[in-house]
Amino acid sequence: MDIYEESLKLHEKYRGKLEVTPKVPCESPRDLSLAYTPGVAQPCLEIQKNPENAYRYTGKGNTVAVITDGTAVLGLGNIGPAAGLPVMEGKALLMKKFAGLDAWPICLDTTDPDEIVDIVKKLAPSFGAVNLEDISAPRCVYIERKLIKECSIPVFHDDQHGTAIAVLAALINAMKVKKAKPEDMKVVISGAGAAGSSIIRMLYKSGFHKIYAFDIDGCIDPDDSEKYDPLKKELLEFVNLDHQHYASLAEGMKGADIFIGVSAPRLVSREMIASMNPEAIVFPMANPEPEITYDEAKAGGAFIVGTGRSDNPNQVNNLLVFPGLFRGALDYRATKITEEMQIAAARGLASLIDEKDLSPDHIIASPLDPRVVPTVAKAVGEEAVRQSVVRKA
Repeated sequence: MDIYEESLKLHEKYRGKLEVTPKVPCESPRDLSLAYTPGVAQPCLEIQKNPENAYRYTGKGNTVAVITDGTAVLGLGNIGPAAGLPVMEGKALLMKKFAGLDAWPICLDTTDPDEIVDIVKKLAPSFGAVNLEDISAPRCVYIERKLIKECSIPVFHDDQHGTAIAVLAALINAMKVKKAKPEDMKVVISGAGAAGSSIIRMLYKSGFHKIYAFDIDGCIDPDDSEKYDPLKKELLEFVNLDHQHYASLAEGMKGADIFIGVSAPRLVSREMIASMNPEAIVFPMANPEPEITYDEAKAGGAFIVGTGRSDNPNQVNNLLVFPGLFRGALDYRATKITEEMQIAAARGLASLIDEKDLSPDHIIASPLDPRVVPTVAKAVGEEAVRQSVVRKA
């Protein structure tokens, strides 16, 4: 039985990965009077006086809505909201297991960006934060940006920024192992959608300025700017600043120092890795099958390899990020999650490995390391306070 068959049996056995359990006694008439009517009227009135009291008298401050429209689920594509439910349940499970958060999977039967924004805004009073998940680009960027402007709770599209934070954390430590500077690195990125666009922005802000991005149509070229959608046009501020006209991904990877893949399986060959500069850093992270396997990348001469998988060294995965990020945002009562908070999360994550312990096969902590969530949470929360994006009691 392979992993997919075994997973199918597990899902059939449990019929969902979540359940609701009570936190308060509910055994006697008095219990009912306190938890429900008539006693429940009093916290309602206190919240009416001051909406911030919802964080004091309800579970709002520990809740996350995990919301999808099913248009970009894992590597499966547009499979619809119902088919995306197992993934949303899984995301909620991980929030609970790793960060003690109560997350609720919500699958919306609409792909209209403005309708999604309107629905999420109307749901917001019930939740402390919103995790947008598996929504296709460029719609996901529009939806997130509009919700950030119009909601007073943190809104975070994990497919964009969670992956980018994990990549930056891994690269911070890879630079130490390689003894290199970001500004000297030629970076090639395969995939310029949700994850790729966020990675590009975050790397640029962290000193990586020689970035070349490829999508299904080839190298993103500022000389062809008219053919791009608004999201890709924005990327022209950060990529291909010397106007290279690479005919293919293979050509672009020649002489590169870093390859990052957030695109599709088996796009990269051993020969393409061999064409990179010595001590190349290779992060093929297409899910569930990467652009090139760990073993093939190593055979091609890569110095440091990280994938999104747990069965290879250096798992560069957003599981390292989102539990701690939401934990910190909620604990510190953040009103939004800024780029600076995201970079702080990456630096906190990178700091978990002492320089003396760094090696090509150990540049990032394991998602199972119990220090990950509190470290990321503290970094995110402290940056929120520093930027004054926290709620007033």
